[in-house]
Amino acid sequence: QVQLVESGGGLVQAGGSLRLSCVASGSIFSYNVMGWYRQAPGKPRELVARISSGSTNYADSVKDRFTISRDNAKKMVYLQMNSLKPEDTAVYYCYACTRGDYWGKGTLVTVSS
Repeated sequence: QVQLVESGGGLVQAGGSLRLSCVASGSIFSYNVMGWYRQAPGKPRELVARISSGSTNYADSVKDRFTISRDNAKKMVYLQMNSLKPEDTAVYYCYACTRGDYWGKGTLVTVSS
């Protein structure tokens, strides 16, 4: 069983930055995929970024603005978000895939114009 807890969301002005953190408990290894998804009101959940064994990939909408990183010893994954836009407003969910899919409860990011 894996539990994921996010932190770091909040209200920020357009052009600002936030750093999201997610701590995992349970069996998580460096080769397991971890990542971030988001869901804006009235829209489906979408991939933001994911990382596995050092390999990363990003949604086109966040490339060159967001950076995902990971500390395997601490079982943590981070999302550094720069140059935030109002359209980045969403609930951001931490995700891990290890013998099943696991999700955190989400953290709200609101970007004001």
